[in-house]
Amino acid sequence: SADGCHRIIGADPDLDDIAVSFENTCGDFLFNMFIGPHHPKILEMDVLIFWDQRSPPGLQLPVARTISHILPVNTEVVENPVVIRGYERERNQHNARKILDGIQNIYTRQHGTDRMILLVVPFDLFIPGSDFVFGIARPRIQFGIVSTARLHNGFYGREHSDDDVIDRIAKEGAHEIGHLLGLEHCENPECVMFCPQTLDDLDRKKKMLCATCAGRLETLLAGDAVDLP
Repeated sequence: SADGCHRIIGADPDLDDIAVSFENTCGDFLFNMFIGPHHPKILEMDVLIFWDQRSPPGLQLPVARTISHILPVNTEVVENPVVIRGYERERNQHNARKILDGIQNIYTRQHGTDRMILLVVPFDLFIPGSDFVFGIARPRIQFGIVSTARLHNGFYGREHSDDDVIDRIAKEGAHEIGHLLGLEHCENPECVMFCPQTLDDLDRKKKMLCATCAGRLETLLAGDAVDLP
């Protein structure tokens, strides 16, 4: 079976990549209580979304808005300026770790890591030891990737729906950004930080953090806020 969720530490601890292949019943109450944009202890963060020109068109703004609803981040969408490396012909997939290696060795050395970046690509991704991954994050360079290849209904022979694709990209994107903010995988299947193994797992996730992860994020971001001059 496809294994789309890994914490990659053992083989190469320096990389520390986090790869991933529900709305809490408290709804907006928890969002406003723990991570709402007006919470006085929360420092909002900026996320730059690199949208590859071959990714689904016309979905950029809805995805960005949804991510900003899930997490206390300001999002800006631009056309992807980075070269996508790591294609392996024998698998007809891109090695996600090689994409991150290229970004780390070229883009971040030139531009730094002052802003979190989420790259949205249409290519099917994998990491060694997995059939595929929905996304991956490398926190130490503040960069995450989401693949849309398995997020559209057509991949599974289902009727197309832009709304489904928007929700899935946003949830995967928020998951990867959550890792960049310092959050780990969550065991609560209704939390956006839960690690889905299948598309149905992803669809069952809700567009918010559970109370536990929201509290952890509040602590993380409040700590950052305290350190500001």
